[in-house]
Amino acid sequence: MPAPKNTVRRPLLVASAVLLSTALTSPVALAAPKPSTSPSATPPAKMSTVGGARLGQPGTQVNLAGGVPVLPKGLSGRSWIVADAESGDVLAAHNAHWRLAPASTLKMLFADTLLPKWPKTTEHKVEPSDMAGIGSGSSMVGIKEDETYSVHDLWLGVFLRSGNDAVHVLSAMNGGVKNTVDEMNAHAEELQALDTHVVSPDGYDAPEQVSSAYDLTLFARSGMQKKDFREYCSTVSAKFPGETKKNKKGKKVRGSFEIQNTNRLLAGDYDVPVYQGIAGVKNGNTTNAGATFTGVAERDGKVLLVTVMNPRTNESNEVYKETAKLFDWGFEAAGKVEPVGELVPPRSAAEAQPGPSASAGEAGGSGDGAAGGGAKPVASAASGGGADGAGVALGIAGGVVALLAGGAFLVNRRWPLPDLVRRRPRP
Repeated sequence: MPAPKNTVRRPLLVASAVLLSTALTSPVALAAPKPSTSPSATPPAKMSTVGGARLGQPGTQVNLAGGVPVLPKGLSGRSWIVADAESGDVLAAHNAHWRLAPASTLKMLFADTLLPKWPKTTEHKVEPSDMAGIGSGSSMVGIKEDETYSVHDLWLGVFLRSGNDAVHVLSAMNGGVKNTVDEMNAHAEELQALDTHVVSPDGYDAPEQVSSAYDLTLFARSGMQKKDFREYCSTVSAKFPGETKKNKKGKKVRGSFEIQNTNRLLAGDYDVPVYQGIAGVKNGNTTNAGATFTGVAERDGKVLLVTVMNPRTNESNEVYKETAKLFDWGFEAAGKVEPVGELVPPRSAAEAQPGPSASAGEAGGSGDGAAGGGAKPVASAASGGGADGAGVALGIAGGVVALLAGGAFLVNRRWPLPDLVRRRPRP
């Protein structure tokens, strides 16, 4: 599918009918054993300044002025960010670069790194070794050994049920967990997500595995450039292959069962309505990370990204409630509030941009990504590398965004989101 013209933005269908949703049962438990170290109680005094100096300051950063709505009350997240998905403007942030455990939101980076590798129709028979190393208490979609699954099935398991079993099978197809982790770390560096250090590809709690609200938002923004990523993360429910069994006649048959998306703003719950305009992206919950969530939504031609990490209240679905509040604020504030920073482009795109307009890339210059708080620095990777370089970072609908000016980043840093979809019932 070709990249859209800069001057045309395909309208997004908004209908009240899509707001009707059946309450879901509680998602599969994502809890992990208590890690050996706990996150710090307060953000470090000095954090990364990628995207702007204010984003490296602890506390809330916002430019309140006449006509700008005040931020919502009751926000308890350790870290959060509200950004324009297309221009990259950060409208407001709170401890944006605080390096915290990411939980399954790290699967956004996993998907952005590996999605281009195989056609949907590629099939794989699961071997026992594929499932080795899955953490105790992991969320699972229900993959069985010696059964064959398509890549399409596996990605549904990753996005809808946050299945660590699906992640490990795809990692095995990609040369193993270690190779996948190396590629994810390299791709994070290509995206200038320098707060991130991947240890486990599924986001399961692991010593020294960290990311930040800023980096998770970069992963979502990059992922949403890909048609398959957009479709998977917006799917509410789907059929997943079951286990092959013999029927009463002794014939082998293989049925299927329904899986539902655990993103409550997309699927709804008893205390959280479907958010109007929601189109993804990914949730997570572990012992170390608490609840984490990155969402994307569109309203009146504006597309916003919101990430919330680890709300400190114990109320049900609090991470979704706070995300919804920040979306509401962002849509009301968009066009009125002066940004406090920006989402930087991928390293290769920034380096290709000549002259003063390269400032977005320069904001993420080397050295700025060093973490505070004693966390281990991100392992170095080859400059301009990543799993698939700029092709992964800028891939869209299986291809590459048509860059202007001989490879420069899109005008005004805009990343159009073609065919943004929401609440797809099933593929």
